[in-house]
Amino acid sequence: MLGMNNGLNVDPAELKKFDELANRWWDPEGEFKPLHRMNPVRLAYVENQAGLAGKRCLDVGCGGGLLSEGMARAGADVTGIDLAAAALSVARLHLKESGLQSVRYIETSADTLAESEPSSFDLITCMEVLEHVPDPQQLIADCQRLARPGAHVFFSTINRNPKAFLLAIVAAEYVLGLLPRGTHEYARLIKPSELNRWALEAGLQFRDLTGLHFNPLNNSFSLINNVDVNYMMHFEAPK
Repeated sequence: MLGMNNGLNVDPAELKKFDELANRWWDPEGEFKPLHRMNPVRLAYVENQAGLAGKRCLDVGCGGGLLSEGMARAGADVTGIDLAAAALSVARLHLKESGLQSVRYIETSADTLAESEPSSFDLITCMEVLEHVPDPQQLIADCQRLARPGAHVFFSTINRNPKAFLLAIVAAEYVLGLLPRGTHEYARLIKPSELNRWALEAGLQFRDLTGLHFNPLNNSFSLINNVDVNYMMHFEAPK
């Protein structure tokens, strides 16, 4: 496990990696093209599982704000947090262009926010973040601390197995060029059983598991039962 940076659950190399790409966050054909294709599917899953209108939502690791703005358009009051300063600057700039009033962005970590705003959110998303932090188990626990009783908590990440290595790393980064090389490290990928165990240990209750499938023929994602590569998990905080 990688060490902490000044007590924060963050890898400086990962922050630098995403900050260097910050000005391309909202380019649907740029380095974040897969996120643009994935975002409507993730958003629909969250909406169908929990509903968004009127909920106070937290987007952990919000980056340039793709999911944050999507949840706000669905009627949620959204707080997006990240430690990548350049990405947050892009998120704030795009927010001015979009004119959405129900989003705030804060440069902070989940554990720091949990100290000042514990049990404050009706719905929490942590998408494509767990595989980039030194201690994913701690991040899951921090999300639980931020959740109100009965709140919905969503995680998405990548499975760890040979198929995921071939498709999510070799094919996506080195063959098809869907992501910059080095975006993911195999050792950091997370099996659903591991994520579920950490969430249960944190006090969250399992609700649903679904896979995400990428079709290279039409550059689109869809939900499937197979969780061999990309997947999402839905949990609920005890009432």
